[in-house]
Amino acid sequence: MSDLLGTRSIIALALIILASCLGETWAAGPTKLQNKRWKGAGTTQNLKNIIVGRCYHYLSLYPAIGEKDCNGIWQELSDAVFKKDPCNITEADYQKLAEVAGQTIPCDKTLLWSRTDDLVHRYTKATGNFVTLEDTFLGFLFNGLTWCGRPNQPGMNYKSCPAWNECDNNSLTSFWKMASAAFARASCGTVNVMLNGSVDGAIARRESFFRTVEIPSMNPDKVSEVKLWVIDDIEGEDKNSCNTDSLLELKLFIQLHKLKFSCIDNFKPVQALQCVGNYEHAACNQCRYQ
Repeated sequence: MSDLLGTRSIIALALIILASCLGETWAAGPTKLQNKRWKGAGTTQNLKNIIVGRCYHYLSLYPAIGEKDCNGIWQELSDAVFKKDPCNITEADYQKLAEVAGQTIPCDKTLLWSRTDDLVHRYTKATGNFVTLEDTFLGFLFNGLTWCGRPNQPGMNYKSCPAWNECDNNSLTSFWKMASAAFARASCGTVNVMLNGSVDGAIARRESFFRTVEIPSMNPDKVSEVKLWVIDDIEGEDKNSCNTDSLLELKLFIQLHKLKFSCIDNFKPVQALQCVGNYEHAACNQCRYQ
């Protein structure tokens, strides 16, 4: 009997130790992830107030887009990322947000861009003739902001969030992939694209959203033409133009998606805008007397 009791005691003690170890292992996983310090900045302070405020401001500027539930949009963002691993957020998580913040894009007004961030937005602001993603309702709401949730906890992580390339499915990358795809799908007529002709390497990198998301998302039955504007920096070299190998390769890529292609070097209206702050530059003097 004493041997049996001794054996039972040993078994019971082993089970207790095993349960304790398993409990510590189980708890360590989520805790470690919750306390992880990511490489990127944390959630933008006062994020909800900024988004809701931008929402009402945009609606006051463009009432034609119809009624939008500004607090509901914040709720959809919250639902997409709360209590989730910020490196496991997919485009599908933002689908409801895309639906409630959707709008119609007029044909021939879409202006995509790659590595021309400052210039393209100066141009759309100056002319009012085109719309970039950042000019749309969805893009305007979230442009320049950072956010991510905390695994198994409500609320946002204000200490740190995954950097852009820290993991594939992080909360920001997946959002902008979703938004870019939605913008491209909504486009019709001529889609214009402003590219930088002074950059090193391929004019449109293979990993760019333009190639990986926007071109594949366009509907050839709705988009009549993809027109590239190759714009050199005023102070930069002419490294790419419509007849260089990089552009010809890009042309083939676009045509493989059953989209028509055209290209123009240094579109004059854009070059005129560049000359506003560089009127003494040779290129601008040349423009002046043509």
